[in-house]
Amino acid sequence: MPLPKISEVRDLSDQELTEQIVATKRQLFELRFQKGTRQLDKSHRFKHTRHRLAQLLTLENERALKQKDEG
Repeated sequence: MPLPKISEVRDLSDQELTEQIVATKRQLFELRFQKGTRQLDKSHRFKHTRHRLAQLLTLENERALKQKDEG
């Protein structure tokens, strides 16, 4: 399974971006919980989820810097 592409994220609105960040953080928490209780069967999902979270946070930071420069 390939890693998610950032081009998929760039089309999101600011509200959708924030919702995706919260959902991804919750998913990462659930994965950690599953790992702790030894219920996790696909450990590669950690890498993909962390990668997606990094993309979302990077895009959020880029937008914040762009607004700061414009304002």
